This record gives sequence, C-alpha cells and structure tokens, in this order.
Amino acid sequence: MRSARLTFALDSGAFVPPADGNILVLRPHEGDDLSALPRDRVRVVTGFKPDHDWFAARGYAVSPRIDGPAAAALVCLPRAKDAARALVAAADAAVAPGGPVAVDGQKTDGIDAVLKDLRSHVALSEALSKAHGKIATFPAAATLTGWTASPAQVDGFQTLPGVFSADGPDRGSALLAATLPDLKGRIADLGAGWGYLSAAILKNPAVRDLHVVEAELDALDCARVNITDPRAQFHWADATTWKAPTALDAVVMNPPFHIGRDADPALGIAFIGAAARLLHPQGVLWLVANRHLPYDRPLAALFRDVTDAGGDSGFRVIRASHPIRPR
Repeated sequence: MRSARLTFALDSGAFVPPADGNILVLRPHEGDDLSALPRDRVRVVTGFKPDHDWFAARGYAVSPRIDGPAAAALVCLPRAKDAARALVAAADAAVAPGGPVAVDGQKTDGIDAVLKDLRSHVALSEALSKAHGKIATFPAAATLTGWTASPAQVDGFQTLPGVFSADGPDRGSALLAATLPDLKGRIADLGAGWGYLSAAILKNPAVRDLHVVEAELDALDCARVNITDPRAQFHWADATTWKAPTALDAVVMNPPFHIGRDADPALGIAFIGAAARLLHPQGVLWLVANRHLPYDRPLAALFRDVTDAGGDSGFRVIRASHPIRPR
C-alpha cells in the first residue's frame, strides 16, 4: 500500500527528491517496498529491531536514529499521534532547508488528522489518496519545534510518546507484578518496554541478574533511565530470537499481540516459544495475557506444568514450568 502511494507521488511530481544527497525513510515496516527510491541513497531510520534487521538484511543502510543531514525524507506515519508529530518534526529538522519531506500513512492510522494539523505550520501540498491512505509533501524549514518528543514522568517512571502504555502501567502488567512471587537467580523480562515489570522483579535481592529485552529502542532507553540497578543488563533485541548467555531460572513477560492495528496471537505464541527455549529444565515462565488469546494449546505443548495463578475478568496470569525439550 505504501509503495503504491510512493510511486504515485514520484510519478506525478508531488515528491521530487534532489538529484544528490541522502533520502531518509523514517519508520518503515517490515515488508514495505522502497524500490521506487534509489537504494544507494536511502537511509532507513527505525528503532524497532525487527524492522531494522529486515531492511538491513536486504542491503539497506539502516540506523536507529537520524545520524546526519539529508536531501529529502519520507515519513511513514505511526499510529500514536504524539509519536507521529515527533517523527515529522525530526524529518523537518534533518532535511536541508527547502528539501522535500513526504508524509505518508493509512487513514486508519490518523493521516488525515496529522495533515490537518501540519497544514497550519508548513506549506503542505495537496494530499494524494491511494490504497486507503494519503501522502503529502512540504519543504523543510525546521519550524516544527513544538512537535518534538518530550519525556513524560508517570508514577516515577520515564516514558516517551509512542512507546507501549506511555501513560502508565497497563492493567495486565500491574496484575502480573502483583502476582509475582519472590524470584531468584537469572531472570529475563521479554518485551520489557520502559521497565515497569523489571523494576518489580529487581525489588527481590535474590535476583542475581535480570536481562531487560526490548525491541523498541525508545522504550529501552526509558528503561535505562528507570532502572539503575547494576544487576540489570539491557538488550535491544527481538525477544522472539534473542539468545541468553546462559539458561534462565525464570522468564517474565506481558507479550504483545498486535502488529499495527491487527491482532496477531502468533506474536504472543512466538514469545512463549522463546521463553521455553531460554529456560533451564526446571525454569518457570510467568505470563499475563488477555483471556481471549489462544495460548492454552502452545503452553501445553511447550511446558509440563501450566496453571492459572491469578488475574481478573479480562486477564489471566499464568505460571508455566518445566519446558519440554524437543527430541
């Protein structure tokens, strides 16, 4: 869908990158086709590790942050409004004055609202509509300073726009934190976000070390601020493929189950599979999940003992122990 709008904008002359200089592509998703742009000039910028690795594997220059000036930019709009505004502001600041900044997004992700807000700040072109989304451009002028991302303080924790549950601990994580026993040994918090569960785990002095594993770099950077305990080790990684240095005594997680707007239980199931691989034979997984998610079968296939340890009308806290090793 994005490739259709990008090609349309390029062919119609609505988006005309200069002949020389880098072209930033901010926050594209795994699977996005960027072949309409010259690959040798494209600089993909994303702090989401699975997307970062996907584009790197296809030969693109990729970095988690904007690391230099550019001649043009394509902003792939995220769903969170504050994060979207911050991304547009970052592109506006990075592109040489007068260089084109294209803003692209799906209607379901709020492109109309962002373009409406943007029109009062920059010389925005008419939007082109295609494939259930829109794309519009404006000349960079570094005028969107009021749109930059600012950290927020929530219950003593730092968060940033766009990270999961940026307004405070989500209900599932709070339930899991309240249910956790006194853990000990080597632990991992998979999909740790900005560190709420990690902070709860580290209240126990019997924890030897804690691996804080998070795919979203903004969230992990918040976790580094929120957790100063020397037992914590931080990993910018896809939790479903991350490898621990040694077998773990416990894994704690509130796994995601959405990709964009679409529910995808396979993502949570992949987290469960990762936990089974990471634990030693007597290890324990502590998991919170929405009650409607189909995790019972994969849990039974991967662990010898699975019990409900708590929860409420919407969430289950699950204890699963003794992972089953494939023969």
